[in-house]
Amino acid sequence: MNMLKLINKDAGPIGLDIAHDSIRMIQLGHSGGKVRVIAAAEMPVRPEVADDPEIRREFIIAALKTMRNKAPFYGRNVVSCLPGDSLKIKSFRLDTVTDDEIAQVLDQDVAPRLGVDPETDEIRYIVAGNVYQGEDIRNEVIFFGAGRDDITGHLEMLEEAQLSPVAIDSVPCALFRSFRGSLRRQEDQETVSVFIDVGDEVTTVIIGRGQQIAFIKQIPIASNQLNAKVASILGVTTDQAVLLRSKLRNSGSETGDAATTQEIVDATGGVIEELAREVSLCFRYYAVTFRGQRPSQAVFAGVEAQEPALLDALKRHMGIEIKIAQPLRGFDLTRADFSSEEQSALCQWAVAVGLSIKGWDIPEEGGDSYERN
Repeated sequence: MNMLKLINKDAGPIGLDIAHDSIRMIQLGHSGGKVRVIAAAEMPVRPEVADDPEIRREFIIAALKTMRNKAPFYGRNVVSCLPGDSLKIKSFRLDTVTDDEIAQVLDQDVAPRLGVDPETDEIRYIVAGNVYQGEDIRNEVIFFGAGRDDITGHLEMLEEAQLSPVAIDSVPCALFRSFRGSLRRQEDQETVSVFIDVGDEVTTVIIGRGQQIAFIKQIPIASNQLNAKVASILGVTTDQAVLLRSKLRNSGSETGDAATTQEIVDATGGVIEELAREVSLCFRYYAVTFRGQRPSQAVFAGVEAQEPALLDALKRHMGIEIKIAQPLRGFDLTRADFSSEEQSALCQWAVAVGLSIKGWDIPEEGGDSYERN
């Protein structure tokens, strides 16, 4: 028992990513300048429970207990995030960024446009920086709003799963935190970075300068829409569509039936082009609004990170290099079992990794460290 405490005394909280179609838990530890994965577990959410809130809730509680018991997680502390449909995100241009003055505009301006009630809901914000509005310079502030009932229900679910929630984060902030470890050098502080995560229900676009978020956009086009389109065109179930698309990606060219392959390509083509256009509009908005350094590449993560047609469309619309995220790069993975996944698919762990490192330092090569907020 003493040895167990010695080994895990540097363990951070468990990062818990409850997506629409899957649940991922990961716990990291750090000592001596090294970061290691203490434990990791993943479980799909069965399609028959995904759309019924009560059944889904009971399924998640049971799944969390099972996952925690099967993998060697240390302790019960957990950092999680609210589902995308429970969080409202909107940017505002204000004349001030002081806490007192922002508080004064919340009731009259921000809350109504954000669609929340400041008396009963929770509102948080990030100051993104100076922006140009014509010839004037104003302050871009990103607001996050969530219903108090949604937060309470989420916390109660975690507690029923015998976990101890220590923080609730947002998907965009967790994503950015997992990626920004490569932006610690002094010369990186003005670097503009684009991060794109295609999830089950929404695609999240984050643009940052150095280690500061400057832009967030959640686009309601993602993996579920692609799978639903294929299912509709081919007359198959969504699960079958997922398998067919996976087979096509893994084979590199075909599903075994040339006609089926072409139908899949045709079915997803319009959705992919629409998503790529929406992402490129985010890119253009940032360029016009902040008038800063142009990013040279975008980092791509999520369940569609291996979709060649989407990568090609993004490159074509954005005109920059697209790289696949590696949120676990440089971490010691010897104690974690990722054998069921291709190494390239580990980009799907970006949100869980960002949650797990919230609030503690990750040592930088050379001995320095930085705070992950």
